[in-house]
Amino acid sequence: MSVRAKFTKQFSGFTLDAVLELPGKGVSAIFGDSGSGKTTLLRCVAGLERADSGFLEVNGALWQDDARGVFVPTHKRALGMVFQESSLFPHLSVRANLEFGWKRVAPAQRQVAFDEAVALLDIGHLLERMPANLSGGERQRAAIVRALLTSPALLLMDEPLASLDSRRKQEILPYLERLHDELAIPVLYVSHSSNEVARLADMLVLLERGKVAAAAPLEQLLPRLDLPFAHSAEASVVIPATVAAHDDGYGLSRVEFDGGAFWVGQVARPLGSRVRVNVAARDVSIALARPHDSSILNSVAVKVVAIDHDQSNSSLIQLATGNGETRLLARVMRKSAVELGLAPGMAVHAQVKGVALLK
Repeated sequence: MSVRAKFTKQFSGFTLDAVLELPGKGVSAIFGDSGSGKTTLLRCVAGLERADSGFLEVNGALWQDDARGVFVPTHKRALGMVFQESSLFPHLSVRANLEFGWKRVAPAQRQVAFDEAVALLDIGHLLERMPANLSGGERQRAAIVRALLTSPALLLMDEPLASLDSRRKQEILPYLERLHDELAIPVLYVSHSSNEVARLADMLVLLERGKVAAAAPLEQLLPRLDLPFAHSAEASVVIPATVAAHDDGYGLSRVEFDGGAFWVGQVARPLGSRVRVNVAARDVSIALARPHDSSILNSVAVKVVAIDHDQSNSSLIQLATGNGETRLLARVMRKSAVELGLAPGMAVHAQVKGVALLK
């Protein structure tokens, strides 16, 4: 199962020319600078923007094929949409807002139960309140539930956290992670935040000037020095791992991945559970030999893959474990990189000061 799309649309001074094949479940993040075509692409998927030439198939359902004269209008596409602003009806309670879309789906076609969606985003205590009496994060959670209750075959989210302050974003992100973990609905998630992408996405699509510059699983694209993710202030990698041990005495868990292992804060998951961990480039330092007498618990044997002196006083270094399957990024002072004699192919040790558990 997959989401396959091909859209071409000409504007004055800009052309969207995008070809995509994305997984039929999970979160595919559409990432790019302002003006790269992210929202235009999403509007084409929704049918709100008619491409000059287009094709769209969602898990076997054909929604557009201009070569065959097929175009399913927006109101007939099994879509859920969430935008920057919640757009709740201000004169209706939260419950009435949710019921507005839910009641328009035939009972036999409902894939998400009302109570299930309410519990997933934890808004049961908000149902009788009016939108004006909700925080920004609460309004967005209600908007996501409303979208889910239309039983969509595809959920589109266009910068859903962009209008929220940092505190509200942190409030809602765990609910979006639950959405990812517990529902099989494919999600196209437009964002310009690499932090959101790292926490939520399985697949990553980079748009540049209307074209797909790269599309691959998240863990493959984040470490690449030729792409913008590695050069942002939030540069990090995401590593799939398995819970291998718990140390109750110190409140830690050991997670193992291809080529190494990390100690993280204790994980409330049974042994063998799959998790994802996030390692920021700023939290990785490099030593020529395995460190001893260090307060840093996590040290991994790696090789230097590539070096980019991307700033006058710092260097960005891509590292790989012995089998090459796991990649890390390290941002170090350029003087340190030079004095250590770092070069591609060198065997070194990465010391990891901080490891964040994502899922």
